[in-house]
Amino acid sequence: MNSPFKSKLFCINENFKKSFYIQSFPSDEGWPFAKYLGACGRMVAVNYVGEELWSYFNAPWEKRVDLAWQLMEIAEQLTNNDFEFALYLLDVSFDNFAVGPRDGKVIIVDAENVLVADKRLIRQNKPENWDVWYESKFDDCDKEACLSFSKEILCARVTVDHNYYAICQNLLSRHATWRGTSGGLLHDPPAEIAKDGRLEALLDECANPKKRYGRFQAAKELREYLAQLSNNVR
Repeated sequence: MNSPFKSKLFCINENFKKSFYIQSFPSDEGWPFAKYLGACGRMVAVNYVGEELWSYFNAPWEKRVDLAWQLMEIAEQLTNNDFEFALYLLDVSFDNFAVGPRDGKVIIVDAENVLVADKRLIRQNKPENWDVWYESKFDDCDKEACLSFSKEILCARVTVDHNYYAICQNLLSRHATWRGTSGGLLHDPPAEIAKDGRLEALLDECANPKKRYGRFQAAKELREYLAQLSNNVR
């Protein structure tokens, strides 16, 4: 966390160059971005991160469960971390993530469409409703990879469910659509899991919650459930 900008910015504009993010939140410190190799003008060189997530849409169930668990862990890491920076993903689709060819680790490819909020500064400045939990609104649009958000609100609240919403709606749940497909990464689960109904219920509540603040709890339980499923299939 070596950027001189970090302690001075209330909310970092997402139009900063890609290199800003991958240098400020480096992969060797555990952040889910590609490793920065260098830059020349507007060209940024990063390490090869593998095939895009879309390539795994019809992978074996065991692999998809592991990838889904990693995606939810990324959502949690970017939302809550020891550095008190929230990194909000503004463009979430199957093409904006990749999977490492050796370690199978999920990496964010599109580091430009990220909004970074400094929670410490939000607490210090106390903008209106800063301590009120913010629930993102489900966007049932007719296009692919839709997301509904307010940059102003993301930059002015400490507790926000945006990343859970983005991952669940656009990648994991039955609401996810991409390249003419539907059903999300966790489509067609094994019969016993489908019959149990817990996975579908958690995905639905995470994408389009019926209870107030329901997405926060659903995301937590979904992470735990996917971890359990992932351990069971390994």
